[in-house]
Amino acid sequence: MTLSWPLGGIRQGGARSRLIFALDVAQLREAEQLVRTLVREVGLFKIGKQLFLHAGPAVVRMVQEKGGEVFLDLKFHDIPRTVAKAAAEATRMRVRMFDLHASGSLAMMQQSVTEVNRVCRNEQLRRPKILAVTVLTSLTRDDLRRVGVQAGVESQVVRLARLAREASMDGVVASPLEIARIRKECGRGFLIVTPGVRMARSSWDDQKRVLTPEQAIQAGADYIVVGKPIRDARDPQAAAREIVMEMERGGAGLRGRGRGDA
Repeated sequence: MTLSWPLGGIRQGGARSRLIFALDVAQLREAEQLVRTLVREVGLFKIGKQLFLHAGPAVVRMVQEKGGEVFLDLKFHDIPRTVAKAAAEATRMRVRMFDLHASGSLAMMQQSVTEVNRVCRNEQLRRPKILAVTVLTSLTRDDLRRVGVQAGVESQVVRLARLAREASMDGVVASPLEIARIRKECGRGFLIVTPGVRMARSSWDDQKRVLTPEQAIQAGADYIVVGKPIRDARDPQAAAREIVMEMERGGAGLRGRGRGDA
């Protein structure tokens, strides 16, 4: 069963299991050191395009061999058949979750879900969570207009989230600022994975729609993605623990309002 912070609170595994560390580095050796350091501090490791193109499936195996779970963040976007076949290969790699672009179409998402279900059934594999990327956290309304999208950011995010739910996707990747609307439109069983999370004192870099870990959890995120504030910290383990504490405070605030564990 999918748990939601606003309705499920901090349950088995706690806040740590809902912290995704963005393994955004260029070299396998650097990635290996970070995994060794953080495997007991975070729930999943997000592997993106740069590291995957450098190291390939070996980086996924490395994380798993060290006891970590993987969010394969390759954001598939192509014709339905191509993405469905890529989704099947991600499933065979035994990742915990992976993503594709909701803007690729309803048919692309539906075919990917169907193919993943088929592979899991026929090969007796654990089914990964399939997430739809809505609007990247680096984009603004002006950016959307320049590519022909006239809707505002929140409206576009919610539109794509509803499309993902119609396609039987497990959830979406969306900024913290759209969580409440997505939860209202898509319900409690729909996963929301939230990048664009920064500590209050951190630089936002190229992120435009940002909240702190505590605020993101209070808004209703199921998982949060954090990279630089942990990676560049003098003590990455301590930084991860600080973020987990913030997440726990966010969950405690929800329980205080009568929205946590029963």
